[in-house]
Amino acid sequence: MQREYGYHEHRKALMYYSKSGKGKKVLLTFHGFGQTSNHFYELEDVLASEYTIYSFDLFFHGKSYWPFRDQPLQKDFWNEFFAGFLESQQIERFSLLGFSMGGKFVLSTLEYFYSKIDKVILIAPDGIKTSFWYNIATYPTLLQGIFKRTIVKPRIYHNVVNTLNRFKLLDKGLHRFANTQMITREQRRRVYFSWIVFRDLKFNTKKVAVILNDNKIELELFLGTYDKIINLKNMKYFLRNLNNYKLEVLTAGHSNLIHAVAKYFKTRINKSEEH
Repeated sequence: MQREYGYHEHRKALMYYSKSGKGKKVLLTFHGFGQTSNHFYELEDVLASEYTIYSFDLFFHGKSYWPFRDQPLQKDFWNEFFAGFLESQQIERFSLLGFSMGGKFVLSTLEYFYSKIDKVILIAPDGIKTSFWYNIATYPTLLQGIFKRTIVKPRIYHNVVNTLNRFKLLDKGLHRFANTQMITREQRRRVYFSWIVFRDLKFNTKKVAVILNDNKIELELFLGTYDKIINLKNMKYFLRNLNNYKLEVLTAGHSNLIHAVAKYFKTRINKSEEH
């Protein structure tokens, strides 16, 4: 499928994006930690006839650039940034999709631009409630004092992880994270700066529910049966405050959930075309 690429700039912050699809409706997508906009290619192909799709590289990922070092991204800045993007692309109405960490950007956008939003698709979203181990893995507040030093001296982090693992106090997901996302200096920088810069993207789930209910915004939530990071138990408090939503729990873990969602949409589209 043909794609166009570009950057949006606001006060020297650059966000890279791809544009694909030929649908009349607009869908804006935000990927998870350690990914880029490329991770939505399969899903974009499935939805291309219904949507024109803009997929973003989040800051510290792919080709996007955050110029303010470890200064936290404030919601006001994001709103200004995103308003400029919508204006530049002449987008009046749109839907949102976010996977994992991308859920934070979906919820930030929803809080301010709710009057322009038709639908929200959340795939194992961060920003509502995550497991204890996920918070340590990607936003390790308990390791604040030593975490920045691990960029240069990773042995500190790995010693802590290995000690916890030895005493069976460590979730398998975090151990896997340490063995895959903390290997190179560039990976460790991405973990640290994502944690620091995105830490103020926090949400009151009751207020989020009120926004969705009052504006009759359609919500579709996807979770994985084998996902130890973000699961149904963590979503129940949020869901019980919603008047209307669709929930699908797919046979997948956290890492292959986007593929499972693409497969789900493909099946749903094929069935609708048959009728």
